[in-house]
Amino acid sequence: MKVVNQPLRKKDAMQLVTGRPVYVDDVTPRDCLCVKLLRSPHANAIVKSINKTAAMKVPGMEAIFTWEDVDQDGRRYTQAGQTYPEASPYDRLVIDRHVRFVGDVVAILAGADEKCVDKAMKLVKVEYEVLEPVLDFHTAKDNPVLVHPEDNWESLAPVGADNRRNLCAHDECGNGDIDEVLADCDVVIDRVYHTQACQQAMMETFRTYCEIDTYGRLHIISSTQIVFHTRRIVANALHIPKSKVRVTKPRIGGGFGAKQTAVSAVYPAFVTWMTKKPSKIIFSRVESQIASSPRHEMQMHVRLGATKDGIVRGIDLHTLSNTGAYGEHGPTTVGLSGHKSIPLYGKAEAFRFTSDVVYTNHMSAGAYRGYGATQGLFAVESAVNELANILGMDPFKIREMNITHEGEIMPAYYGQLNTSCALDRCLARVHDMIDWDNKYPCRDMGNGKIRAVGMGMAMQGSGITSMDVGSATLKVNDEGFYTLLIGAADMGTGCDTTLAQIAAEVLECPLDNITTLSADTDWSPYDSGSYASSTTYVTGKATEKCALELRGKICALGAKLLGCDKEQVSFDGREVRVEEGENAGKTISLSDIATASMNGNSIELQATVTHSSEISPPPYMVGAAEIEVDTETGEVTLLDYAAAVDCGTPINPNLTRVQTEGGLLQGIGMTLTENITYDKNGYPEENSLFQYKIPARTDVGKIKVEFESSYEPNGPFGAKSIGEVVINTPLPAISDAIYNAIGTRFYELPITPEKIAMAVAEKQK
Repeated sequence: MKVVNQPLRKKDAMQLVTGRPVYVDDVTPRDCLCVKLLRSPHANAIVKSINKTAAMKVPGMEAIFTWEDVDQDGRRYTQAGQTYPEASPYDRLVIDRHVRFVGDVVAILAGADEKCVDKAMKLVKVEYEVLEPVLDFHTAKDNPVLVHPEDNWESLAPVGADNRRNLCAHDECGNGDIDEVLADCDVVIDRVYHTQACQQAMMETFRTYCEIDTYGRLHIISSTQIVFHTRRIVANALHIPKSKVRVTKPRIGGGFGAKQTAVSAVYPAFVTWMTKKPSKIIFSRVESQIASSPRHEMQMHVRLGATKDGIVRGIDLHTLSNTGAYGEHGPTTVGLSGHKSIPLYGKAEAFRFTSDVVYTNHMSAGAYRGYGATQGLFAVESAVNELANILGMDPFKIREMNITHEGEIMPAYYGQLNTSCALDRCLARVHDMIDWDNKYPCRDMGNGKIRAVGMGMAMQGSGITSMDVGSATLKVNDEGFYTLLIGAADMGTGCDTTLAQIAAEVLECPLDNITTLSADTDWSPYDSGSYASSTTYVTGKATEKCALELRGKICALGAKLLGCDKEQVSFDGREVRVEEGENAGKTISLSDIATASMNGNSIELQATVTHSSEISPPPYMVGAAEIEVDTETGEVTLLDYAAAVDCGTPINPNLTRVQTEGGLLQGIGMTLTENITYDKNGYPEENSLFQYKIPARTDVGKIKVEFESSYEPNGPFGAKSIGEVVINTPLPAISDAIYNAIGTRFYELPITPEKIAMAVAEKQK
């Protein structure tokens, strides 16, 4: 392959590194209304009255909208970017009289500039009826206090939701008699694991600009992963036809799943639609911390049974997930905690996976890289590491004995066939990369310093089976260069480049001959959006098929111009050549074909292809961590992290490696430093990057990434996904390394220095 599997530079690299205008605030006007949100100081309350008289006297103020401007009995909507049928319940209003978390929207203010809006916000007088909140997700189900008592709440899909029980979703599935299998096991690990919510903390906060276009439509320019879903969300929220909404996106300064939820778009859209004036909202960092879309807090109860020889016979998992005040992505994320962890163990005779997603009066949770698999893998992989310790077995060895292999059916993965898998090779590769045999389990370095290693495995998916849709349009332009139109959103991942590489490989042209235009609901072909690890596998396959179709049209027009049948010609990316017949050897250049297509032509040099997949082939990953623990302070230093990934064929090894390194860093942060805690009133205490501690690249040691490629026959050139699986292994790997260092297991993340120091002190008593 000449273009695919090559480490080519991103198409937008120079624009980004030279600081050219590319983001929302760069490409939208300054002279528009400034929109800000007055937020609730209470976790659960009814707004009794709002006095905005004094606020509206501030010079420059345009409008203040409250619950009185929104039909409280109208149909609700969801801000979740999701494919039909929408699993998340319709439980929001643009402004609700009933506020459900600290930070919920009480009023929308719009004025000439930030200064006047800030002044006006201080003058708005609000009277609340404060209600008892539900702040503990363990007690939320069937709690007498209802987060959503309203009658116009609705669930569109059969996900087990019941607002009268504070249930956003409930599910049960399994295979075999798990209770009988566990009762017959030699060893049963029975543990409860807890992961706190955590923030995506992308560099560019949530932001959206809105205007009325030439045709009287609402034009939204937003930092979003989901332009088509945002169109639907805004139309539903404002109760206007979808034909009246256009959504586009510029560059995105990071998303990681946060921008799979339309966190900011609805509010300036409401202002612009009501005033017919352009408006813009830019979330502060504080707003992005207290009223955003973090990872779901989850509790996982794992029962894992095995023989004394280390064969895992059964896994029983119950996940309790905290969706917060609204149900965005609650029903869908929880499923991955079981379906992307249990299937790793192919020898299991039985499994059971049950889940409850509950409403609480915390900020709404949403999508974050890993999308529920991260939490589930921490629990299941940690349980397997504990099993290995109890049996006196090497953690690598116990996994070699139990893993799924290519060609096997995976009952816990919806009964799907494992069509491509190099998990065994990933295990062997990481074992050698980390020098496991010489470092496991630990080494006392003296002076209170202990070095130890730990490991874990992971799997994810490649798009949502039979749901996610990817599309591509390719057309030939003057002189024979191509335009690629996609609906997928490049959020720094480089999909504008990788999809162009796929097209260039099929069309046998240099990458620079492909111009990529993405994510505009008016002219992009429909795409579900960039989430669920779907872009390379689903949209990439659409791009490959589209390029093949366009090749056929180029050959057809070339043959017509050469006076022969299409079957007689070939195309090498530069010219169409007659291979047989009386005109054999005759050629016509792509440039001449492009020119001819504009004069007296009836063969369209353009193709559009839509693709969806009936399977979601998992990428696999193995990771191992070497840490040093200071037993006096509890500080953990990550010295080395070795990872091997099976993502099928890497389309662009440079971008694939960067994806892996970035995901690992986020997983390391989730394990050791990142935390969301609430005070007694329900206010998030980590409201800035001073309190919310994300690791920098300088905070970790070596990160070594290698690829053990399988070949996925259903993906473009054998590719699977890479975006999400890469975040999942640090949680169990580092946790087990800490156990190997100090002899105490932690079942809750993050594992802070304080927890480690207290554990060491307890052992020394």
